[in-house]
Amino acid sequence: MVGKDIRVTSFILLFVITVVSLIVTAVDNNSVKIYGYSSVLLCSVLIFGIQWIAWVPASIMKTERFYDLIGGITYLAVIIFTLWTGSLNDQINDRQIVISILVVIWSLRLSSFLYLRIHRTGKDGRFDELKTSPIRFLIPWTLQGLWVFLTLNVVIVVNSQSGVEIPLGIWDLIGLILWVTGFAIEVIADNQKSRFNIERNNGWIDTGLWAYCRHPNYFGEILLWLGISFFGISCLNGLELISLISPIFVYLLLTKVSGIPILDTRALTKWGDNREYLEYRDNTPALIPKLKT
Repeated sequence: MVGKDIRVTSFILLFVITVVSLIVTAVDNNSVKIYGYSSVLLCSVLIFGIQWIAWVPASIMKTERFYDLIGGITYLAVIIFTLWTGSLNDQINDRQIVISILVVIWSLRLSSFLYLRIHRTGKDGRFDELKTSPIRFLIPWTLQGLWVFLTLNVVIVVNSQSGVEIPLGIWDLIGLILWVTGFAIEVIADNQKSRFNIERNNGWIDTGLWAYCRHPNYFGEILLWLGISFFGISCLNGLELISLISPIFVYLLLTKVSGIPILDTRALTKWGDNREYLEYRDNTPALIPKLKT
């Protein structure tokens, strides 16, 4: 078992390091340099350094209680670092301020929400098998680092740019509208689900935003990161445009890997023989809201 854990964890570490290295190489040409190293590269070191340091006490205590909180702290640390590095080239511009504020608001809200939820429930079922082995437990901490790096990549690149400032324009306005809409949907959906769990503590939620799609919080999450990416359209050039991968990554992760597939499997295990749930599942889209007629 230990041998298998080492092989799997090593493969994931190699994969993540390779992906991050390729992206850093592609997008850091116009980045501010500190002692010869690009701000983008240093951000990747900061991101994974925080995760791996936090993994040590978490694996010793076999707890996931601070996992989401560390994720939120990482976002804040990267924002502060990139604004500082960006200021070394010139004064911080309006675009950098706006997208940084948006990320800070989102990060504080979501990380505190998830932190309080796990302390209320006592655990996160995703980690039951992983936290029993320190080697295996390194996987989610590494993947969280990848999550932060990829979702925040466009912000890292924009905040670290050393070129001439491009004024805010229509793309930025569209991005702000998308972010506000996505953030509102995510907050409302999370609050509706939390209230439902407290009042009912069983069954599935099919009221409020959850009547229009089965995972409205994920829809909001994807939409707000799409909005963030729009802030990069007018100021990114060449290979820097690769940083716009953020919303694509969020979509693929939540719909194909760790979000919807896991939750839908759990739901079918619990209520797969319940006709009302199957009717709700059949008539309600997984992600894109469907307006009722």
